[in-house]
Amino acid sequence: MQIFKVGGVVRDRLLGIPVTDVDRVVVGATTEEMLAQGFRPVGADFPVFLHPKTGEEYALARTERKSGRGYGGFTFHASPDVTLEEDLIRRDLTINAMAEDDQQNLTDPYHGQRDLEARILRHVSPAFAEDPLRVLRVARFAARYASLGFTVAPETLELMRQLSESGELQALTAERSWKEISRALIEDQPQVFIQVLRDCGALKELMPEVDALFGVPQPEVHHPEIDTGLHTLSVLEQSALHKQPLTVRWACLLHDLGKGLTPEEEWPRHIAHEHTGLKLIKAVNERFKAPKDCQELALLVGKYHTHCHRALELKASTLLELLQSFDVYRRPQRFEEFIGACEMDARGRKGLEQRSYPQADYLRGAAQAARVVAVQPLLEKGFKGPELGEALKRERLKALKAYKDKASA
Repeated sequence: MQIFKVGGVVRDRLLGIPVTDVDRVVVGATTEEMLAQGFRPVGADFPVFLHPKTGEEYALARTERKSGRGYGGFTFHASPDVTLEEDLIRRDLTINAMAEDDQQNLTDPYHGQRDLEARILRHVSPAFAEDPLRVLRVARFAARYASLGFTVAPETLELMRQLSESGELQALTAERSWKEISRALIEDQPQVFIQVLRDCGALKELMPEVDALFGVPQPEVHHPEIDTGLHTLSVLEQSALHKQPLTVRWACLLHDLGKGLTPEEEWPRHIAHEHTGLKLIKAVNERFKAPKDCQELALLVGKYHTHCHRALELKASTLLELLQSFDVYRRPQRFEEFIGACEMDARGRKGLEQRSYPQADYLRGAAQAARVVAVQPLLEKGFKGPELGEALKRERLKALKAYKDKASA
């Protein structure tokens, strides 16, 4: 029995960046031998075990063969005669197909170290094209390592293009797709993930609503970058630079989908795109079964982001409607994330990345003015039920009018 560290732990050690997960492969062992040593089995599809003391994962060396469509369409073979090289060749990228023993002696049959040094993301073998999930994985690695200068090898991008055109991406489950998408969006350069997907034709298959934004013009006076797709990439980039959470980044990706529905004869204006885009945002949310908080914020940002940009011009009654829509009294964090997404939208414009966004603090102040309106005096006056709600609304409106007057003084 021989045990090797494999994949990301080797890759990141060689890159000199912190290692998070440690995967190990066991060569020359049987399931019975692992059980006899106290390892606990966990893998339903192939033999993976947890160490009896550390709880870390150990997988038996295995080969795999394509036997059906999609991510799960594989037959696995694990036995003591499977070599380390045979196990490594089934992996996606050369930089993930290296192994080392406890003395850090490197096994690198597919030149992963060379590709690390050249900053290339390259597939290990033609079997790469058997797993559609790898299209998303490579795009995610491109986003993760873009700051280090990594790019996708042309031949790998071509394989990804073939996979995109084959229809295999449609066989991916929502859960598997979302796992890759969500991980990619919280990388340092999530816009690279979207760009790589577009470069290989996968964006058109997975998110046609986002792909449709490229080539759609906007008024240059407001959007010097003009192209709506490029604007979306810039907004995503800003969301990462400002360390926004996943909910905000997802909303940033989807906020302008309505512009893809604007008839060409109306370009570059996009009247009511906030409302036309809601059905598209809902469709993308449901396609990937995004978490509820991501779904809700994306819809709210899509509907109200222009309200935020015009916050200083809004009437007190419109301000109150906006605050009510977000339930700022019980869910203040969601409104804060909305403001964050809108600020990223404003900053995601060519040459305007550093422009101040006074709307953010203005809306925070408005929310606070509405929140501090006390219920108790109204109860003491005898208001209850629907009448109490209306009285509270009137008092909040009064508070917002006073806030507006003070802000404009």
